[in-house]
Amino acid sequence: MREVKIGRIKLSNKRPLVLIAGPCVIESEKSCLDCARELKKISLKLDIPLIFKASYDKANRSSLKSYRGPGIKKGLRILGKVKRELAIPLLSDIHCRTEVKQAAAVLDIIQIPAFLSRQTDLILEAARTKKPLNIKKGQFLAPWDVQNVIEKVASTGNKNIIITERGTSFGYNNLVSDMRSLVTLGAYGYPVVFDATHSVQLPGAAGSSSGGQREFVSVLSRSAVAVGCAGLFLEVHPRPEQALSDGPNMIGFAELERLLKQVKKIDKIVKSLKV
Repeated sequence: MREVKIGRIKLSNKRPLVLIAGPCVIESEKSCLDCARELKKISLKLDIPLIFKASYDKANRSSLKSYRGPGIKKGLRILGKVKRELAIPLLSDIHCRTEVKQAAAVLDIIQIPAFLSRQTDLILEAARTKKPLNIKKGQFLAPWDVQNVIEKVASTGNKNIIITERGTSFGYNNLVSDMRSLVTLGAYGYPVVFDATHSVQLPGAAGSSSGGQREFVSVLSRSAVAVGCAGLFLEVHPRPEQALSDGPNMIGFAELERLLKQVKKIDKIVKSLKV
């Protein structure tokens, strides 16, 4: 079973749970820094390692009118400030090969979005940086299809691979989470993360934007940790109802803290078992 090291953090299906959290998209420098500070406060309080995530550009929005973010130049500057001031490792997603070099200079983990998880040239370009890659399993992929994605990354000599499950398309405007997927993905030997907030998304359900069922975030998080995983991926916002992107499936800080207290206990029990 491989470990992926991000600074002092070690991601492994056998090690204590790691939290990857932050807002869906950077809304402003102040809001991004404020969110990162609160997340760090909670993670230190509960002794759960934190990796901060936020997108500088959401290139796959439902509508042309949807908020996308500040763009790569300003967005990476803001994320760099988070890293310098708070000493938190960073994760963000890229959408084309031209972004790879700039993103790799700032990010600790480069994320390949679910919709782009089969884009060979993008994956190879990102993998060649030797940075850890978080591959979001596409909603259209079976868990065993991910082996092909892993082989693409590994072909460059980069074995710093993280696989994130984020639900599978189930009819129209709906996703379903199959917890068997975590076991299948884990069998490939790399850290597996469960994205509980995107798993409750209802893609395009609001017409010009996606809907969501945040009331099920905690249920799915507890279930995934009970199966066993390296980390939880959670999008968090101080006021989810007012978020500029993905508000219906994000959670607030109070709910996050309650949830983390629960899953930490579950994680400790599960990883203490001899199976």
